[in-house]
Amino acid sequence: MDAINTNKALTDAERIDRLRLIRSDNVGPRTFRSLLHHCGSARAALARLPDLAKRGGASRSMRICSEDDARAELATAGKLGVSLLAPEEAGYPPRLITIDDAPPLLGVRGALDTLMRPMIAIVGSRNASGARLKFAGQLARELGEAGFVIISGLARGIDQSAHRASVGSGTVAVLAGGHDRIYPSEHEDLLAAILDTKGAAISEMPPGHEPRARDFPRRNRLISGAALGVVVIEAAQRSGSLITARMANEQGREVFAVPGSPLDPRAAGTNDLLKQGATLVTEAADVIQAVAPIMERPIMLPLREDDDDPLGSDPSVSERARITGLLGPSPVSIDDLIRMADAPAALVRTVLLELELAGRLERHGGGLVSLL
Repeated sequence: MDAINTNKALTDAERIDRLRLIRSDNVGPRTFRSLLHHCGSARAALARLPDLAKRGGASRSMRICSEDDARAELATAGKLGVSLLAPEEAGYPPRLITIDDAPPLLGVRGALDTLMRPMIAIVGSRNASGARLKFAGQLARELGEAGFVIISGLARGIDQSAHRASVGSGTVAVLAGGHDRIYPSEHEDLLAAILDTKGAAISEMPPGHEPRARDFPRRNRLISGAALGVVVIEAAQRSGSLITARMANEQGREVFAVPGSPLDPRAAGTNDLLKQGATLVTEAADVIQAVAPIMERPIMLPLREDDDDPLGSDPSVSERARITGLLGPSPVSIDDLIRMADAPAALVRTVLLELELAGRLERHGGGLVSLL
């Protein structure tokens, strides 16, 4: 497969259709990709949504984003200076395209050329120690001088220190809410400084969206997905930074950790990452040396699990019941489900798509699904 980046531009009609599809009920990035692949276009997928949801057992009619609402969102984004880019368009971070749940439309603002450069993520504790804040700034500055863009989540603590130190060389802020809903609000000046220089901001959320607790893990997958690797500097157990590290592992990204005192609970998570095989970092050279071989390889799109599976013919009542009966609240891999159902892969994927559009299925990382 050739290296990605076709630099194709969507037509206005295609952008509207894709925006309508991703903003409709129960359509996430993975479902969007399946629908687009199986139906051929967003417009065709929109036409099939009601029937697919009904077949999946939807208890009510699903909400499909109207053309007026999509046009209104595009107009609001334009006033904010935000472009909604598809993966095949210039300005969409190349490595982000390769993750399973890449946003079908990404809201980007700032220097698009910065988004095309190699990125290193730096994340960590919001209540970080002074020593680790200083190290985060030093590491970000040195990596910036070496030609890397620093990507992080605009949070307090380590994120803030890494962003501020790399404003001059290029940094990317990944937002959990809409571009007009900055969190925390006191970092609006930092974001303005980022955008006024060589930096950029990205978000998959619509304008006006206030970030909620569940939006931060979604944001974290974009931080790790756009980067060559993730450096974790000070993270307690059960912290958001460890979620980013886990997602980086699932996405095939390098995971780095800065060691800390075993007496400091803020370093417990990073020390555990080192025990699990993360690369130890005490200077920028540790990161640069580890990612150098990766940069020499072209970025390739992985073979998607459903790329060769067209939508199956309509499952019969008994087939749908048998496949649904194998699902429960505990996640199961799709491959195991296909084997247990003793059914064609395309048929199983059709049932899963129907269940998801009906709001009855949850997708997890690693190709796992469960019934809600």
